[in-house]
Amino acid sequence: MIALVPLANVESAAVEALLDRAFGPDRHLRTAYRVRAGTMAIAELSFAALAEDGALLGTIQCWPVTLACDSGALVPMVMVGPVAVSPEHQQQGIGRMLMERMLDAVPGCASEGCQTLMLVGDPEYYGRFFGFTPDRTGQWRLPGSFEPRRLLARGDVVPDCAGMLGARVRQAA
Repeated sequence: MIALVPLANVESAAVEALLDRAFGPDRHLRTAYRVRAGTMAIAELSFAALAEDGALLGTIQCWPVTLACDSGALVPMVMVGPVAVSPEHQQQGIGRMLMERMLDAVPGCASEGCQTLMLVGDPEYYGRFFGFTPDRTGQWRLPGSFEPRRLLARGDVVPDCAGMLGARVRQAA
């Protein structure tokens, strides 16, 4: 049996090791890392999948980001991912379980932007199972290369504006 627990309950070194195994040690060079640079994961939307023996099987993290529309509007959003599953446990539904758990947490999420989710991922998978589409993301820019067809969003208030996506870093009071 697999237990889904808050990611905060898992040692960060174990999470980093899993991410390295799932995506490779050069994962920090990906555009998604640039988008969320300097932010902290949203705890209420980030989870881990643990085996009965406590082994870490997978994780999902969500991040506070902002779409800075060229019109001047700033739209808070949540960037979903990475969704990581240890290579020896892939294709067992663990990633899907993590996505479903995160989506179940969205209605109760108190963080700004939780109703507007976005990610960079496979449109055939994330569209079919979770309702993410590229319908309103065609004019978005990211700080690095990406395939426009893989820039996806979900939510009733997804902005349809031209703009730059970047980290939403909290300012000190």
